[in-house]
Amino acid sequence: MIKHFAATVALFALATGTAAQTVPARQVGTATLSGVPDIPADVREAVQRYQNSRAAQFEDWLPDGSMLIATRFGATQQLHHVAAPGGARTQVTFGAEPIAAAITIPGSDRFVMTRDTGGDEWFQFYARGLTGVATQLTEAGTRNQSAVFSKDGALMAWARATKGSAAYSILGIDPKAGGKPRTLYQSDGAVAPADIAPDASRLVFVRSLSNREDQLFELDLKSGAASRIAPKAEAAVYMEPRYLPGGRTLIAISDRGSDTRRLVEIDIATGVQTVLTPDLKWDVESYDLSADGRVLAYAVNEDGFSRVVVQDRITRRALPQPTLPRGVLTALKFSPDGKNLAIGLTSATSAGDVWTWAVTGGVLTRWTTSELGELDPATLAEPELVRFKSFDGLSVPAFVYRPKGVPAGTRTPVIIDIHGGPEAQTRPIWNYGAQYFADVLKATVILPNVRGSDGYGKSYLNLDNGMKREDSVKDIGALLDWIGAQPNLDAGRVAVYGQSYGGYMSLAVMTHYSDRLVGGVERYGISNWNTFLQNTEAYRRDNRRAEYGDERDPAMRTVLTRISPITSVARITKPMLVMQGANDPRVPQSESDQVVARLRANGNETWYVLFADEGHGFLKKPNNDLRREVETVFLRKLFGR
Repeated sequence: MIKHFAATVALFALATGTAAQTVPARQVGTATLSGVPDIPADVREAVQRYQNSRAAQFEDWLPDGSMLIATRFGATQQLHHVAAPGGARTQVTFGAEPIAAAITIPGSDRFVMTRDTGGDEWFQFYARGLTGVATQLTEAGTRNQSAVFSKDGALMAWARATKGSAAYSILGIDPKAGGKPRTLYQSDGAVAPADIAPDASRLVFVRSLSNREDQLFELDLKSGAASRIAPKAEAAVYMEPRYLPGGRTLIAISDRGSDTRRLVEIDIATGVQTVLTPDLKWDVESYDLSADGRVLAYAVNEDGFSRVVVQDRITRRALPQPTLPRGVLTALKFSPDGKNLAIGLTSATSAGDVWTWAVTGGVLTRWTTSELGELDPATLAEPELVRFKSFDGLSVPAFVYRPKGVPAGTRTPVIIDIHGGPEAQTRPIWNYGAQYFADVLKATVILPNVRGSDGYGKSYLNLDNGMKREDSVKDIGALLDWIGAQPNLDAGRVAVYGQSYGGYMSLAVMTHYSDRLVGGVERYGISNWNTFLQNTEAYRRDNRRAEYGDERDPAMRTVLTRISPITSVARITKPMLVMQGANDPRVPQSESDQVVARLRANGNETWYVLFADEGHGFLKKPNNDLRREVETVFLRKLFGR
């Protein structure tokens, strides 16, 4: 830890020492701030009004019909037990690091939870009950994910990656007995188990070649032999494959033979596919089956909003349907007895809560009521879904948060917030950042789903691949044109904002349209495609090359060099705010260090915030509070407020 911190300080000094800064570097908690002025008290107070909301995230059912819920109390998200609808959330875990997930071990009242250290994403598994001490099941220094269980809970299988290697292993253990895990399968690429057969003799796993192509395999647990399912099928995505009763057929979400993702059944022996949702025009985003395989529940992503469907899987007859608040699904899982369906939901005015739907009785019951802190939901902005035409005529969707209480005829400043991914989608979830900026800065916040975004079919998803990468940047140019034509938006006060791939987009947009912007904010963004692909962790490198291009190919390297923001950084002439987690395995700190150094060498005003105990995203509340405070001061300065 001491060596790591020393290296972090050295790299930070390199970035801050390139050009003289009017504001000296200082330490605030675990963060080093360079070029950042003091935070006024009114900003800290305003931030707290919005940063104290809490969501309830359903994790799993316990055998007695109670729930494990993840909720933040204090600085990090921890596990809580809710015994009955409206019951108290009894805190179960008390660690300094956030709990990423939890899943119940079948046939027991124990569960396995996932946790990393400092946001490094080298996840470890721990088994425990509602009381007592957790037992670590995995080896330190490895990355462990995708845990699945046999029906009796005697076998837990998961995927493991190790540092510096693109190879994966599927390991198995009896989580009740403990001991040393055994290797079930080894692969030279990314694999993840998805389900264990009813008789525990086989498991199905997914090999991920890219975010657009998967392969299905079945592993014989006795012989260790793996065979590919549907080897002659066209390239497709397969999500959540599971065995149906009898173990001869799988159910999964797939875009095989379709522009959108559908629910399908796949015959393991022949690979023949049967579509269960043939008439849908939008993606199936999630599903679950009752334990006997008879009742099916699935959710459809309709232009960003979730719609839940419940039906008899065999007859396809619709069962009573839940009427839910308009929002976005966060969980969908049947209780062990199949009588109740847990539904997690968030919306633009709700941080996120959990309901249950009685399958036969048709009764919707709210289990949790989460807090918005001091906020009044009636004062919050409801996002408006708009579409604008891009340079080639493509219709691009965007959610727009407009500030309330602004006098008629007022032209508001604008923040363009671009999502990461790029295979992701901005949806109308609880976005306290957009709500905060709309209220406190009286800015209109626009969240576009540029080409390459998920949720609109694979044709739309593939429009920014390889050589077409900068077409998505041109979408933002078209959005700037759209902003200029709106009577209530100030085209002279527009800032661009993004994180991860959205951070790359923020930098790229600044290199192309700096003359039309007042500045930009980017968090852990890609500044140089070649160095990013060389330095992102080995376990994900091939997946990213499939999306962005392989920098080892000379022709592709030339393209990646040309479109890297660092190549054209001299064209950024407006202030920039850069923020980074020192433990980020996806976009390493070096990506931020190098762009900050170059910006400052060019005399550009650049603020830099580095968190020593965060990774790809800022998950600890004090850090997230500070991040929002710095953003507020920076954007207020850009907007002249």
